[in-house]
This record gives sequence, structure tokens and C-alpha cells, in this order.
Amino acid sequence: MKSIFNQPKTSIITSLLFVFLFASCATTQEITYFQDETLADYQPIDFDTDIVYKTNDKISIIVSSIDPEAARPFNLPTISEGQSAIVTQGSTKMQTYLVDKFGNIEFPVLGQLKIGGLSRTEATELLKTRLKEYLKDPIVNIRLINFTVTILGEVRNPGTFVLEDEKISLSEALGYAGDLTIHGRRDNVLLIRDNNGKKQYAQFDLTSIAVLNNQSYYLAQDDVIYISPNKARVRSSTYNQNTAVVISALAVLVSLTAIIVN
Repeated sequence: MKSIFNQPKTSIITSLLFVFLFASCATTQEITYFQDETLADYQPIDFDTDIVYKTNDKISIIVSSIDPEAARPFNLPTISEGQSAIVTQGSTKMQTYLVDKFGNIEFPVLGQLKIGGLSRTEATELLKTRLKEYLKDPIVNIRLINFTVTILGEVRNPGTFVLEDEKISLSEALGYAGDLTIHGRRDNVLLIRDNNGKKQYAQFDLTSIAVLNNQSYYLAQDDVIYISPNKARVRSSTYNQNTAVVISALAVLVSLTAIIVN
């Protein structure tokens, strides 16, 4: 039986290089999020342009009418700079309402109101109907304060962003995260949405202008966007971590082989 050291020197070095390359190779399964099952098995996202309020939403509600004094009791009092849960309306700082786990808020004079599960239009009509008992032609302005979107993966600044805008597109959200890195896949952007406890999914191809017409191009509260890595990133991730160790070991092995075969 021939020993490895009786093999030609070039064959030995070639074998060692092969081991080095194999050890430096990462797989998509080790790097990419959310890729254990196909999205075809899940519910597609339902598109709705109107905001639907849910638990933990923070909202401001401003009531006005032709008689400002009559509307005053239906607005939360202004608060000082040091207090939390505020929203700026011009130079005035107003308190906000927090939707509790049952979908309720405590509203001045009217008491407990259930707005969880209602759209902005429905919540506005509910308040107007209740306020007409006290005010003539009430005007209700509802605004979501803590519109939150999470962006993960191959973007420059991943994280969770609390935005002042109530309607934000996919492109605008990626702008908050500093855009995709050179290693992000533009043709496979994943959107995850929670709809009454059920996860829904959509995929986008940013290389196509058709993405602008996608029904889920505008995001909803608490959406999660994931940018998967391209093949170059997958290959380089393990390579960068192990290169120094493997090259050192390879150098030692090549040196020993050279000494022995000579």
C-alpha cells in the first residue's frame, strides 16, 4: 500500500487545497433566515390600504367642532416635556391613547371604546356617532403614532424602526435601513405580516418595475422585511471566519510534506 507521502508532491498539495476549499464553504441553509419551507404553504397577504388598529398601538385622537370650548373635554390635556407618550401637533404636545389587550381605549367623557380591529374609517365613524350626542358636527382626527417596521438581513442598518408616517412603501422602509448592501438579493425580498395572529408572506423582486404595482408594496403596522444574502455572501461568510486558521494549518502541512517527500 502506498503512503500518502509517496504520492507526487503536486498531488498532495492539490488534495490539501481541496480540503481547504471544502472547509471554507458555507451553505445557504446555514446563513439564510426563513428558508425551511416554501411560501406556497402559507397564506398570501391580504391587501388593505386602510390602517386597522390593534393591541399596543399608540394613537392620537383630536376632536374639534364649531364650538372649541364644547370640544375641549373630549381631548386629552397637554403634558409637559418630561412626560412620555406624547405627539406633537404644531407647538402643542398631546397625550396618546394605548390600545389595550382587549382592543379598548379609555376616552374622555365617553368612557371605554373598542377600536381594536377597526379601520381608521370605522373608528372615526364610531367616534363621530358617539360625539354627536354632545357636539354639533364633530370633527375627529385619528393618527397612528408608533408605526413600526422591522428590517433584517442584508441592509446597511438593520433594526426596528418607529416611524411618524402612517403609510410607507417598501422602498421608503428600505431607505430608513440605509438600502440593501451589495450582498443582498434584490430578486427575493421577503415580507412577513401578522394578521390576527396568522402569519402571511409576500415576496418582491426589486429588479422589476412591476414591484411598484404589487398589492403589498405599501406596508402595514409591525411588518417584517427580510433581505436574504446572495451566493457571494454565503460563500464568504464562513471563509472570512476560518481563513486564518485553515491557511496556517495548510502552510504547516505543506511544509511538513515538502520535508518528508524530499
